[in-house]
Order: sequence, then C-alpha cells, then structure tokens
Amino acid sequence: MSSFPPYTWTNWRILLSGFYGLELDEASKEAFYTLTRREPPSEPAQELWLAIGRRGGKSNIAALLAVYEAVFNDHREVLAPGEVATVMVIAADRKQARSVMRYIHGLLIENPMLARLVVREGTEFIDLANRCTIEIMTATHRGTRGYTAACVIADEIAFWHSDGANPDTEIINAVRPSLATLDGKLIALSSPYARRGVLWRNYRRYFGQPGRVLVAQAPSLFMNPSLPEHVVSDARTADPASAAAEYDAQFRTDVEGYCSVEAVESCTRPGPLELPPSSGIRYKAFTDPSGGVSDAFTVTIAHQERENAVIDCVRAIRPPFNPEAVVEEFSQLLKQYRVSEVTGDAYAGQWP
Repeated sequence: MSSFPPYTWTNWRILLSGFYGLELDEASKEAFYTLTRREPPSEPAQELWLAIGRRGGKSNIAALLAVYEAVFNDHREVLAPGEVATVMVIAADRKQARSVMRYIHGLLIENPMLARLVVREGTEFIDLANRCTIEIMTATHRGTRGYTAACVIADEIAFWHSDGANPDTEIINAVRPSLATLDGKLIALSSPYARRGVLWRNYRRYFGQPGRVLVAQAPSLFMNPSLPEHVVSDARTADPASAAAEYDAQFRTDVEGYCSVEAVESCTRPGPLELPPSSGIRYKAFTDPSGGVSDAFTVTIAHQERENAVIDCVRAIRPPFNPEAVVEEFSQLLKQYRVSEVTGDAYAGQWP
C-alpha cells in the first residue's frame, strides 16, 4: 500500500513478518532480534505486545492489522447463522479509538478491491461483506464481553487504568475468551509509561522469551526514520525522564507508587505468597475499605517476627461489588486467623 513506503516502514515489516511466522533473511533476523531479543517464531504467534516510542507509527500499524485480520481471514465456515466476526479496536476513550478508525477507513477506501467489501459504515463500526465487523470501543471489562472476536487490538494500553472499576488486567481477561472460537490474535500497542499494569507485566514475563507471546520494544526513530531527530533531541533536553519513555520506549522509574518495584520485590518471599493460620501466632489486620464503585476493598493480615513484619495474607475485591458482601467475606477470613479487631482509615465514602 502507498501508505507504507519501504524506507519508513522496514522495521515494522520485519516485526510483523516475524509475528506471522514468515521466513526472514539474515539481515532481517538481526533487526528482529534488536526488537524482541529472541529468535523469530517458526509459526505465527498468538499475542503481540508492543512498547514503541511516540510517533513510531503505532496507530497506522493498528489500522493495518485491523484491516488485514478483518479482510484476509475468512471465518464464515466457523460462524453460526447470524453471527459475525468482530475485530475489536479498544482504546482508553472514544476519541482515541476514533483516531484509529479514521486510519482504518482510509486504508479500506483508498484500495478499490477493499472498498467493495464495505457494506455499511458508522462512526464506530465498519461492516464488511465477509460477515466481519471492525468496531471501536472503550476499555471496560463489561462493554468488551459477548463478542466473537477475530482479533483484539488494544491501543495505548499503558495508559488504561490499572486499578479502579475497569483495570486493564480485567479487560484483557474479559476479551481473551472472545478470541477462542476463531483462534484470534491479541495485539497490544503503546508507548510505555510506568512500571505497572498489564503491558509492564507482559513485558517482564515474555520479552526475550520464546513462545506464542511476542513482545517488542523500540525507540521512535528505529520504527520511524522519517521522524525529525531534533524532535527527540529537544524532548531529551526539556525533560530527559519523559523523553526516555515517550521516544526511547523505556518504562519510567520516576512515577512509581508509594514503593518502587525493586523495593517490593526485595521483601517479597518467593513462595508461598499466602501463609495459612498457625497456632501460637498473634495476627493483626489492616483494611482499606471502598464503597464498591471506583476503588478496590482490601484487607491484609500480618504478624511480627522479631524486628520484621510478615505479611501472611492479602485480599482485594475490585469494583463493582456489594460492600456488605465483602465485609462478610473478609470477616470469615479474619476469623480463620483469630483476628477480632481491624485497623483502617477514616472512611467517608458512599458506604457505610
């Protein structure tokens, strides 16, 4: 397609060729290793997680993948009568999702062969003649259920909420079963941000590892050589920490929570993560309650060993939930540890 000239998109072509299990020459294998720190898969991967700098072409590639998965994979033999295959493009909000939809519309309309496939089009969907629909939606774990998905594309996933009513992990958990019928692919693209959330966890677990989950990381200029270098250099001068994430695709260490990742890991036992109640130990409990709308309702049980505090059990119930039901559940847990008093903050929300 004229939208993807070879010079500008060479490394994207190499990455996607490896993702789909296509054979690479030696020079391409080197570029693929630079992106992924692993050998190319011998067969198509199932998931693709991308941490790519800004202006690196992610939205264009998201649109290209949406069109490819919708047009060139025919699922009609598998679909039940009246059922459609959906390519789901999920973003943090509708405005962001519509930006990708504009790229999708352009790719379909500029090619006469593809344009003939468009049956019906709205601001948030495009129906194709092959019983496939490309649809944009926002990142909610309820709104993304109930589809038969040919592909799920998660745009700028590092900026989805990692807690609250719609945590990124629960959204991904909600869409994975939608992919099962058609053996669809999960593709997540984003500029990296903090060292938390589902993108960070998949990066830590799968980057450089063989298998059906492919993770790539690359600076903006590596993926988009047409980006003016002064844009990146000026950003580094103005705010080095921000530029390292925005253009160099590094996860930020200056936006940690109360404790850094390393601090938490240094005092986390390898296993078991939860210790059962033991006789002769005096336990204490601490809670951070919630009304069930936005934040999780949490409880922690701990005991003291000499100068150290040992966390025995941590539980968190994410919204939405009934606070009374959570209190009852946590009460039963506390009884197992012989705890009759809980310390918490001065809660003043919608409950009680």
